[in-house]
Amino acid sequence: MKPLVAIVGRPNVGKSMLFNKLCGQRLSIVEDTPGVTRDRLYAQCEWRNRVFDIVDTGGIEPGTDDQILSFMREQAEIAIQTATVVVFVCDVKTGMTAADQEVANMLLRARKPVVLAVNKMDSTGRTDPDIYEFYNLGLGDPVAISSTHGLGVGDLLDEVFAKIPEELFQENEDDSGSLRVAIVGKPNAGKSSLVNQILGEERVIVSDVAGTTRDAVDTSFEKDGKTYTLVDTAGMRKRGKVDEGIERYSVLRSLSAVDNCDVCVIVVDANEGISEQDSKIAGYAHEKGKASIIAVNKWDLIEKDTNTMKQFREKVNLELGFMLYAPQIYISALTGQRVGKLFELINFVHEQNSMRIKTGMLNDVLGEATMKVQPPSDKGKRLKIYYMTQASTCPPTFVVFVNDKELMHFSYLRYLENQIRGVFGLEGTPVRFIVRERKNEKTKGSKE
Repeated sequence: MKPLVAIVGRPNVGKSMLFNKLCGQRLSIVEDTPGVTRDRLYAQCEWRNRVFDIVDTGGIEPGTDDQILSFMREQAEIAIQTATVVVFVCDVKTGMTAADQEVANMLLRARKPVVLAVNKMDSTGRTDPDIYEFYNLGLGDPVAISSTHGLGVGDLLDEVFAKIPEELFQENEDDSGSLRVAIVGKPNAGKSSLVNQILGEERVIVSDVAGTTRDAVDTSFEKDGKTYTLVDTAGMRKRGKVDEGIERYSVLRSLSAVDNCDVCVIVVDANEGISEQDSKIAGYAHEKGKASIIAVNKWDLIEKDTNTMKQFREKVNLELGFMLYAPQIYISALTGQRVGKLFELINFVHEQNSMRIKTGMLNDVLGEATMKVQPPSDKGKRLKIYYMTQASTCPPTFVVFVNDKELMHFSYLRYLENQIRGVFGLEGTPVRFIVRERKNEKTKGSKE
């Protein structure tokens, strides 16, 4: 797992502004995605050619009775516990408050590396002397920043990186040759049991490498001459008491796991079916173009007749209609039922996700497809498709050259996708289309 940097502080000190500044100016943005709750944003970023995750939390208001503020504080506390480094943002214009001191005490108790950022230092050429009172928080030297103007943000990131162990970055580099498989799903779906079953079966563990949290562990092992790395998010439930906040926060860790994987195994509890968390994780995997498998666990506990699996499959397809391409496998992590076949699927969907199709073969399919169903037209003008080529893999992405891209209806793209899947398979992977105009042909084809 990549390092996780959490931005915390009282409400209205400029946390979100700092987050946006990091993502918008100084970092190469991969994704900026709404998180589990409305007060959290998650992003993957790059600094010094190193990738890390960053999370913006809601404001911490210690001792409040307000339900929303209490929930925001709870979420921030969870973020602190799961972060590699915490950036504590204060406001120089307001000065150090009692609430700041309480947040600082919370951070000291958590024993997490902290970088103290004093925001709204908007003046250049001189240091506002008010910054010195923040030494009283006991968190070391404050870093003067202006999230509005971007002043001091580079210095802040340098301080953050100084507190991230080098091995966390090295970890991702070391396992670059292995197939990374994320085991994701809601708490109690059986993710840990599945990981234990796999590792118990293989008995060829290469390493157990601590991830960016105390709980999450990436485990590497070999099977049939291939190296795999299991990205397990089940550690979120290893604490003695699991409350609603932690279960909600597990989605955030799952999103990070998906972002770091080659294949995503979405573990579903057969007793409960598809949950909201499952849908969010599956949707994120789809948007990221990940090869995906839906593993329905605890199948041994289901009373069955001849139609049970068919009916459950239909329910899954209904709830995850955007992921009909993902194969479903019905397993028992406890008994090992069909777990061995899971790796056949993992290798298969990865190959499908990495498939490259020759342009000539693509255009043969395109020609047959357009003969069966004519491209759409509007006001007497018909869409003309010149040719198609594959631009990239993971996921397979195709560029379609047309006379007028405004005429390309999404339903016809879906038709072309189905035709391509019918010939080449592409099971377990989303498919992307990019529609481009051949400008020199647009005028010529205007009367067609």
